[in-house]
Amino acid sequence: MPLFACTTPDTHELEARLRLHRLPDTGPKRFHGLLDTFGSAAEALRAPTSAWRRLGLSAAACAARDSPEVKTGAQAAMAWLEHPDQHLLMWDDPAYPALLAQISDAPPLLFIAGDPAILEKPQLAIVGSRRASRPGLDTAAAFSRSLAAAGFVITSGLAAGVDGVAHQAALDVGGLTIGVLGTGIQKLYPQKHKALAAQMAASGSAVVSEFPLDAAPVPANFPRRNRIISGLSLGVLVVEASVASGSLITARLANEQGREVYAIPGSIHHPGAKGCHQLIRDGAQLVETVEHILEPLRGWQRVSMPAPAIDHPLLKLLHAAPQSSEALVRYSNWSLPRVLEALTELELEGRVVNEAGRWFARIS
Repeated sequence: MPLFACTTPDTHELEARLRLHRLPDTGPKRFHGLLDTFGSAAEALRAPTSAWRRLGLSAAACAARDSPEVKTGAQAAMAWLEHPDQHLLMWDDPAYPALLAQISDAPPLLFIAGDPAILEKPQLAIVGSRRASRPGLDTAAAFSRSLAAAGFVITSGLAAGVDGVAHQAALDVGGLTIGVLGTGIQKLYPQKHKALAAQMAASGSAVVSEFPLDAAPVPANFPRRNRIISGLSLGVLVVEASVASGSLITARLANEQGREVYAIPGSIHHPGAKGCHQLIRDGAQLVETVEHILEPLRGWQRVSMPAPAIDHPLLKLLHAAPQSSEALVRYSNWSLPRVLEALTELELEGRVVNEAGRWFARIS
């Protein structure tokens, strides 16, 4: 646990921390070690190279601390922070999210585009495959809408597939959502989500990154950012994932951090269900409806968002969670012929789809 005092840094100290943050081979542990040892980033930068080497800093980090590139990058970050809705939270800032601060390798700096206050709100993460099936995407959207409408912030990684759908679905019902990047905010990946990220930042939600603003996509950084997704959240819902999916890394980290892990089962013949089935075998909670998540978390709900306007009784049920025809009969109190006739009409209109015996609401 870092020992440095909880103070708001002045401009000189802020720039010094931004310089330390840009050094190669300097993750959270070494960053905190420098501040613990020298009392401030400014003092750390003035310390001799020999003292850095004794702390385990690499030769590359020692050589880079006074480089023009590091200084210019820090100054560019200072200029970025002058714009509205662009913020930086440090580990010793009172506004730093309390849940995230509990993890052993909490990021020392968080760049935020949007509203930093929502990082303290109760969050649930929704993650899954970048190449999810249509029913998988519809399921992610349904759960995101319901959880956002129940007052939870939806947190994910702004990746293609399940992540992007979960963010958009939360926004669609007037909810809040947080995207945690594996790149710098100015190098957002994938680029196809640039408009979505801008919508999030402009509408009271947020895009977050622990990496320098200009950090390009590096494969190793995407699994690394998953600890932030889980660390911010009360629990992680895995919608669809292969056994080699990064979503399983997020679930493992959530378990290690003491967070809840939820998984949606699927067909034994669908590769995208195998990761969820593995999680369930390992102790994750099997989830079929949103109530399986909400019921144990009632005390965490603060503000309920308005439910989306849906003009069909069966769609109301399907937007909450996928259902079989028999379940729709039970919940709607309609006869089976009436349910099947209505589902056929909705399917022809492109509003529902059937997959492996269950009906899913299509994303609007």
